[in-house]
Amino acid sequence: MEGNFTIALMMTLLAGLSTGIGAVIAVLSKRTNRSLLCIGLGLSAGVMIYISFVELLSQARVSLVETWGPIGELYAVLAFFGGIVATLLIDLAIPETENPHEIHGVEEMRIGEEHSLEGLRRIGLMSGLIITLHNFPEGMVTFLSALSSPTTALPIMLAIMIHNIPEGISVSVLIYYATGSRSRALLLGVLSGLAEPVGALVGYLFLQPYLTPALLHTTNAVIAGVMIYISLDELLPAAERYGKHHQAILGVISGMAVMAGTLLIL
Repeated sequence: MEGNFTIALMMTLLAGLSTGIGAVIAVLSKRTNRSLLCIGLGLSAGVMIYISFVELLSQARVSLVETWGPIGELYAVLAFFGGIVATLLIDLAIPETENPHEIHGVEEMRIGEEHSLEGLRRIGLMSGLIITLHNFPEGMVTFLSALSSPTTALPIMLAIMIHNIPEGISVSVLIYYATGSRSRALLLGVLSGLAEPVGALVGYLFLQPYLTPALLHTTNAVIAGVMIYISLDELLPAAERYGKHHQAILGVISGMAVMAGTLLIL
């Protein structure tokens, strides 16, 4: 596990900084390519859903039963739903209007000046806290899965990268609302992804003294719960809003097929 530390950190950094792709799109594009984002978000959800149930949760159950006997299966299930509840609580603590995971389009970059100065400052201040809260668990998802198995974590990293592109758009739109500066919106949109490796390091420093194989598999069950919540609460609804229903479903099925094929090859 220790030998994978650098690889896991680099994968988390790459996943986080993909918000920069969304920031560039927001600043330079005149309109949002909704069909592409719809399929991409669906693809990301399909990868996360498939690997959560088929790989992470399944392996956690087997490992924990081997370690603790039949009660290990209960621990795996509790860890899975614990990940869902923890992510839900973070979401409930954040106002929807200031949540960077709530959809914003490139077109909104042209209407930021219509908001009041007081409201813009509040959006700008809140967005920093919100980005950090949301990206901490996502960083831990990539990092801890890569710490266990970089090969298995690769599709997770790619899925989170896709997921972070519309987030980068939303963050940049919020920053532009707050500052009126496209360059600052671009810079902070890129830097917002750094919350993911920071979250990964914080989580690792907290868990590292206790990081036995059993705890790592328990954590994988938690990660599976986090990814299922992200998929059902954020990715799929966002895909539906960005595009059409069948485009979103095509993306989900394609993501599952890609993940299934990857696991068969590996």
